[in-house]
Amino acid sequence: MTILESLTISDWLRTELKQGRFPPRMPAHRRVYESIRRAIANEHLTPGTRLPSTRSLAQDLDLSRNTLLAAFEQLHEEGYVVSQVGSGTRVADTLPESFLVLDEAQAQGGQEAAKRPAILSRRGTMAAGPVDQPSHEVQPFTPGEDDFSAFPTRLWRRLLNRQWRDPQPAYLDYGHAGGHLPLRRAIANYLRMSRTVNLTVEQVLITSGTQQSIDLCARMLTDVGDRVWVESPCYWGARRVLEVNGLDLHPVPVDDEGMAPGNRDFRRPPRLIYTTPSHQYPKGVVMSYGRRRLLLDYAASRGAWILEDDYDSEFRFEGRPLSSLQGMDQNGCVLYMGTFSKVMYPGIKLGYIVVPPDLADSFKRGLYELQRPGQVVIQAALAEFIEEGHFSTHIRRLRQIYKERRQLLQKVLAPVATVGARLPPAGSGLHLVVELPAHCDDVRVAELAAEQGLRVYPLSLYGVGEKREKGLIVGYAYAATERITPYGRILADVIQAALSS
Repeated sequence: MTILESLTISDWLRTELKQGRFPPRMPAHRRVYESIRRAIANEHLTPGTRLPSTRSLAQDLDLSRNTLLAAFEQLHEEGYVVSQVGSGTRVADTLPESFLVLDEAQAQGGQEAAKRPAILSRRGTMAAGPVDQPSHEVQPFTPGEDDFSAFPTRLWRRLLNRQWRDPQPAYLDYGHAGGHLPLRRAIANYLRMSRTVNLTVEQVLITSGTQQSIDLCARMLTDVGDRVWVESPCYWGARRVLEVNGLDLHPVPVDDEGMAPGNRDFRRPPRLIYTTPSHQYPKGVVMSYGRRRLLLDYAASRGAWILEDDYDSEFRFEGRPLSSLQGMDQNGCVLYMGTFSKVMYPGIKLGYIVVPPDLADSFKRGLYELQRPGQVVIQAALAEFIEEGHFSTHIRRLRQIYKERRQLLQKVLAPVATVGARLPPAGSGLHLVVELPAHCDDVRVAELAAEQGLRVYPLSLYGVGEKREKGLIVGYAYAATERITPYGRILADVIQAALSS
């Protein structure tokens, strides 16, 4: 039964508008439009049905005629109604939504039409990850808000405002030369001095962070199905990006000297080797000189590229700073990448990659064509932050803060050694690992910690392949110093209880 067979269109529309199914601030003309459009789509108003004139509807509904004219004009523009001189306005014979199948809720006046199943591609499914798997990004283990009090927000705001007062036209564009030249120059100078990286400014590209750097390398240097060596356990972000690019991930175990390839691994050469030599993520070991030499020689002899992720090299608390793997490379096979998210704040989304000279032009074109990077104003502010010495000052302050937090956390977690857990010695980084016995269910221990409001992550979830080490990854960089000890004691109690049961 159509609306016209039961009541007039004016009466029906008056009832629709009074039922309050619309957002509070929706204009009146939009409410009229939505009501009629829905009735047409649900076939309550059938093709050819003549609608009342805007003048008569305005009187019946106590609305201005301009409101009705605006609603009818929108319906006409979208093809729901047609108007002819002498015959008024009628429902169109061919409707824009005639191919849609509406669900029962919509047919009864619901707000949303039935949607087709949200079926992702294989690549999309990999990118989204398992529904029940938490994020693996290491954040503070203490409950509450992340602590960013060490970041000089007023200084940073002043530098940004300085750029916005009279921005150059190029600052508002995407940026097509690999990034803001003063920032690339500042990065090059910093890396030469602090990380013994061999480079020119032309080799530096600004990206939105390490994951974009890895993604760019995968797109520019590999084809679907190519083999990639990854450390196991491995940084989850790198693993996800490489998987989504359709690459064949081959796990290589990590020992006390870092990535440890064996005869089985050497049988099939990789196209890429992803590694974190200065501070393995997440275990924290430092790659030995001999192992570095082995990787460099093997990559050069097999035509492989090494992706060196130097994600937190600024935060070494003990001993002399370590040189980069890239600084030892004599064959141009290392692509070195770093990020400002650890030193500045995560949301800045700026990183960099140093590519071999022969790849520089191609990578700049690829970055521009694939990503359209932008954020030039922020890059300009960051360049001044570095050039004026604020970056070095900020790093020195963070080192002291993080060193204190790490010492506190190591001290308060020390009792877990009595039940078979182990705290490996480490003098750098933003997190530490509590190694657990092989028989332990580290996922369950992390769940027990979560019941106490603590955020720690199972080491086994970072493993690639069948062999998975057990442990807990505990972040402390964004945790307030005064909260380390009390919540560290709670975590120690959880671990002791889990291993004693």
